Amino acid sequence: MERPVFTKEMKETHTILLPTMLPIHFSLMSQILNQHGYHTVVLSNDSRSVVNEGLRNVHNDTCYPALLVIGQFIDALESGKYDLDKVALLITQTGGGCRASNYIHLLRKALQKSGYGHIPVISLSFNGMESNPGFKLTVPMVIQLLYAVLLGDLLTLLSNQCTPYEVHKGDTSALVERWQQRLLEEFASTKIVRYGHIQKFYDQILSDFAKIPKTGEKKVRVGIVGEIYVKYSPLGNNNLEQFLLSEGAEVVVPGLLDFCMYCVYNGLVDQKLYGGTRAKYEVSKFVYNFLLKKQKDVIAAIERQGVFQAQTPFDRTVTLSEPYIGHGVKMGEGWLLTAEILELIHEGVRNVICTQPFGCLPNHIVAKGMIRAIKEKNPDANLVAVDYDPGASAVNQQNRIKLMLANAKIG
Repeated sequence: MERPVFTKEMKETHTILLPTMLPIHFSLMSQILNQHGYHTVVLSNDSRSVVNEGLRNVHNDTCYPALLVIGQFIDALESGKYDLDKVALLITQTGGGCRASNYIHLLRKALQKSGYGHIPVISLSFNGMESNPGFKLTVPMVIQLLYAVLLGDLLTLLSNQCTPYEVHKGDTSALVERWQQRLLEEFASTKIVRYGHIQKFYDQILSDFAKIPKTGEKKVRVGIVGEIYVKYSPLGNNNLEQFLLSEGAEVVVPGLLDFCMYCVYNGLVDQKLYGGTRAKYEVSKFVYNFLLKKQKDVIAAIERQGVFQAQTPFDRTVTLSEPYIGHGVKMGEGWLLTAEILELIHEGVRNVICTQPFGCLPNHIVAKGMIRAIKEKNPDANLVAVDYDPGASAVNQQNRIKLMLANAKIG
């Protein structure tokens, strides 16, 4: 049976559902897609029925994030909120060896099983893995999506550095909401494409967050790394960030741009390891340097303002990982996961949680499998791997984290 295709006519009539992962980033990205003529909705359903639908439609030995994403889609379709003849689903597709590249096929199989086989599934990929006449990534759209990542990373970093220390509870979340709304309104106009306009936002955002009254206390800083979905998604990690905040910790999470740059950097590594055309190498090199320059612009703005701690530039993160793991190890998050642990340690975050989804084989190698090697050279590192799956007890997960916090170092 041929897959249903998202046609040009559907662009005018259909609502496109997006799975949740990073609330700030995805809301901005949704607005950008809407600006370019689509009608998108970021899903927020996160009840136990999402897990149950995933278990019903996906083999329980598969990747846990796939189970959650597919479960969230089908739970939304069965909610009665959407016209099932005028709805489509959008999912990212990396094209790598990770099983995430097969989510889209698992989703279509689940839709067929549940009686929704007529609903189109759109592949969002930058290497053109699938074609849909009604959905095209244009250069302006891609540039705006990059700006959403940059701004989302900055808002998340500042929120994490302010929330544990705010004098008046709720100040930070209210400011995040105000800036998010402002950016959503700005993304509805074409002027957002001008990068100079974006750079002015950096300084304004930093100034506003610096004005939040904060206590002068020191708190334990805890980093979160892991498979991209469970690292970021509250649905995937049982609201890990909120739990750490309730335990009196400051959360530190590497930005989404690092993962984007990791994917591009792997194009450079592939050419060195396996050969390939010079043209492809030069394109990867251009994109990598372009993204790195944009990241360093944000870092420069943070350092110029002087109140908050900036993230480590990606080219430095790359070198931190070299003594530990080869850059040919790139299934899933690959060497980046090891690198992000080292990046956090380099930033003074000695306490790190590795979030591990059930069924993610690369994650167990490049995270849990690297803990011993990392601790041999960083004996004061306090690392713990926490598994997430449909049957995992939140109490057991929290107890493991509390044990880690009992040995945590402030800094």
